[in-house]
Amino acid sequence: MEGIEHRRVEVNGIKMHIAEKGKEGPVVLFLHGFPGLWYSWRHQIVALSSLGYRAVAPDLRGYGDTDAPSSVSSYTGFHIVGDLVALIDFLGVDQVFLVAHDWGAIIGWYLCMFRPERIKAYVCLSVPLLRRNPKIRTVDAMHAAYGDDYYICRFQEPGKMEAEMAEVGTAYVMKSTLTTRKTGPPIFPKGRVWNWIQLRYS
Repeated sequence: MEGIEHRRVEVNGIKMHIAEKGKEGPVVLFLHGFPGLWYSWRHQIVALSSLGYRAVAPDLRGYGDTDAPSSVSSYTGFHIVGDLVALIDFLGVDQVFLVAHDWGAIIGWYLCMFRPERIKAYVCLSVPLLRRNPKIRTVDAMHAAYGDDYYICRFQEPGKMEAEMAEVGTAYVMKSTLTTRKTGPPIFPKGRVWNWIQLRYS
């Protein structure tokens, strides 16, 4: 697509797929949300590279063509921050402009908190930058704010949401999720997957 190059690079013990365009200039690092991939940023990659930036969009750990370690304990925010710091090192720069959406914005927040020296500026899309109470687990705070049916909360028990989605197929779930016109946080009520799709997306 319009000169976007793809490769898999070794970072933090995994192979990460990145899409990039532009060889020179400041690096803009794009982080996708759920259920996105690098492809979410295809237009921005082309536009910013035409302005002299080096635009880079990875598939985050467990997504797309990036490795997906089998252990659920391999997906903490710290693992993914480690992936991104290693990617920034791989790109040969000290700092990046960070643009992030949804899940990527949460990871971007972690990156800004724990490695702020690597971020020149941060654009956070669709996720408010909230102060985190270190005495409360992030997922517990999400339960309190949005309820048990908030999509991130629903994915906490390995295999449960995946089994519900398997009942109707990935294509149906993706189409329904990506074409909603409803506002507000993604809520997936417990039960058969077509029930929450009808409630949320009809």
